[in-house]
Amino acid sequence: MIGFLVLLFPLVLLAFVLFMERVEQPLSKVAVEREIEHFLDDANTDELDTFVREGTDSALTRFRNRLRPLRFRNRSSGGAGPVP
Repeated sequence: MIGFLVLLFPLVLLAFVLFMERVEQPLSKVAVEREIEHFLDDANTDELDTFVREGTDSALTRFRNRLRPLRFRNRSSGGAGPVP
């Protein structure tokens, strides 16, 4: 009986992972749609130009970087900025 459970466990785990992927997929699509909607509402002209020329990935990256507080941008880029 224990041997049967040992053989069955990887299959049950695989089925669970595949099921969770199907559950997650529509949720991530909705999140991306909301983020693009927020981008189109609040983007500046540079970001909209990037959106048209390069596509959504680079435009959303620029948009997220602009919305990120200044102190976090300076730390991630290695620049010297105000320290709280």
